[in-house]
Amino acid sequence: MKFMKLGSRPDTFYTTEAVRSVSSEVSSDLIIQVRGSRYLLHKFPLLSKCLCLQRLCSGSPESSQHQIVQLPDFPGGVEAFELCAKFCYGITITLSAYNIVSVRCAAEYLQMTEDVEKGNLIYKIEVFFNSCILHGWRDSIVTLQSTKSFTLWTEDLGITSRCIEAIASKVSAHPSKVSLSHSYSRRGRDDVSCNGSESQRHKNTSKGWWAEDLAELGIDLYWRTMIAIKSGGKVPSNLIGDALRIYASRWLPNISKYLHIEKAESDKELGSTGEVTSKHRLLLESIVSLLPAEKGSASCSFLLKLLKAANILKASSSSKMELARRVAVQLEEATVGDLLIPSLSNTNGVIYDVDLVMTIFELFMLQGQSPPTSPPRSKEDFERRRSRSAENVDLEFQESRRSSSASHSSKLKVAKLVDGFLQEIARDKKLPLSKFIAVAEAIPEFARLDHDDLYKAIDIYLKGHPELNKSERKRLCRILDCKKLSMEACMHAAQNEMLPLRVVVQVLFFEQARAAMAGGQVIELPSNISELFSAHNNSSKVKASFSTNGIVPPDDKWSMAGLKSPNSKLSTLKMRLAEDEDLDENFSEVIEKSSKPNRSKSMFSKLWSNRNASEKN
Repeated sequence: MKFMKLGSRPDTFYTTEAVRSVSSEVSSDLIIQVRGSRYLLHKFPLLSKCLCLQRLCSGSPESSQHQIVQLPDFPGGVEAFELCAKFCYGITITLSAYNIVSVRCAAEYLQMTEDVEKGNLIYKIEVFFNSCILHGWRDSIVTLQSTKSFTLWTEDLGITSRCIEAIASKVSAHPSKVSLSHSYSRRGRDDVSCNGSESQRHKNTSKGWWAEDLAELGIDLYWRTMIAIKSGGKVPSNLIGDALRIYASRWLPNISKYLHIEKAESDKELGSTGEVTSKHRLLLESIVSLLPAEKGSASCSFLLKLLKAANILKASSSSKMELARRVAVQLEEATVGDLLIPSLSNTNGVIYDVDLVMTIFELFMLQGQSPPTSPPRSKEDFERRRSRSAENVDLEFQESRRSSSASHSSKLKVAKLVDGFLQEIARDKKLPLSKFIAVAEAIPEFARLDHDDLYKAIDIYLKGHPELNKSERKRLCRILDCKKLSMEACMHAAQNEMLPLRVVVQVLFFEQARAAMAGGQVIELPSNISELFSAHNNSSKVKASFSTNGIVPPDDKWSMAGLKSPNSKLSTLKMRLAEDEDLDENFSEVIEKSSKPNRSKSMFSKLWSNRNASEKN
């Protein structure tokens, strides 16, 4: 800790309950009142160094024994005044980062300048401030923190700006070159050395060594300091982002506790809580304004936490839109839990803010970094490109292909994210069908390599919304591609009582084709099945042959629901058969007339028999 001792005489101030005086053989002739305290002092030592007291004494009438001077709004209070008075008497005073600001402002108030006397208090404080305080890391921070009590004074004197500049320059320097003075002793972490020397503890030389110390600053001073650091251009953007994360975790804890504010029924319930929320809102918007422009400077998880807090605290729409835009740029890094942003709307009663997440998905798709469809890739083409890459032929082409591949890969990851998000919001009984479908369709078709996760989300939605009618269930199932379901999902869907019957038939249809291809056979689909599907699709006749090239009908992209083990007795099968009597009859007839028995057909018939047996039971 750096100290400055001024004066040569010992402390001879005496204090009573109401009056403070200095021990002297000469009787006092001046009474100074500072914030309710009275000081019995002498004119000569004080007026010889304080121009302010000279003017006040000359302009006020003298009483018989004492002249009374009042100092209203004295900066620093009685503590700062006593230090200035002691300096005038030649009594030793000690300055440090903790009191230098208050004493400097008090000296300015008393006008203890060089014009009054050479080597006056202001001059000595400035020398100590520039040569010692600003050279120490923690001294600079402590001094900067203390300026918040004297905002107008420190701004006029340039104390705040000089502290900020000193801190910013040290952040840009290597920590081994920074003097970690110990005026700012963090409890339990630093050893205090009263002679000004640094302790021998190991210095933390990590690149972000400064972030935790700056997190102690209030938002106004922190914002100005970070602006100065960013303007220097020497600190990497990822370190700026990490520092903002540390600051947010320090000052924005447990934001979810403010959720009840939105449900308050009267202004009385808001009270001081609303004032606190307003402060947090300002703090959050300031953090958002400090985020570096570079992608990846802040993690997607951190950005989504800020967005969640912004939604709860009712931050400005511009702040929320900026966060949504940044999240969209690196959405592939997010998790499903990050996207579960609580809804504050009291009108629709939904649990999560689906509209805000939809905005993120839309912004992600608007980036336009990859083609809208997945390019076809034959085996020969893949081998040729891999060979070209190995030989380093046409580096520019390789680089552009890598960029496109990365964008395509991000869409595949986001598709998994969307399906996971759908599974969570599907449990919300008040979620409209239109919003569920809109989220499912936010990602292009090629991004979903399989539809198992989507099927599970649909199944959860169907079970949570049993009131859906036939047309609504069919509308929901249109977003599913039966050809992209795994064997396990198909087996479950074949016995899923919540699905429209037509979807079940299509599942069995494509599963039969897949089983045939797996055996290397070319199966001619019975004409009855072809006619059945053509009649219900109101389209041209379905192609009834499948081979190992995987050709399947391009239409009929219905959805499935749920990837859980079936345990029900299909109690509603009769209702669904009644809905599609024609399909049921035609389908049974098809099974009987099929002339080419094989393994896939046997499985096909067995599943249907199980469903009919369940119905009878």
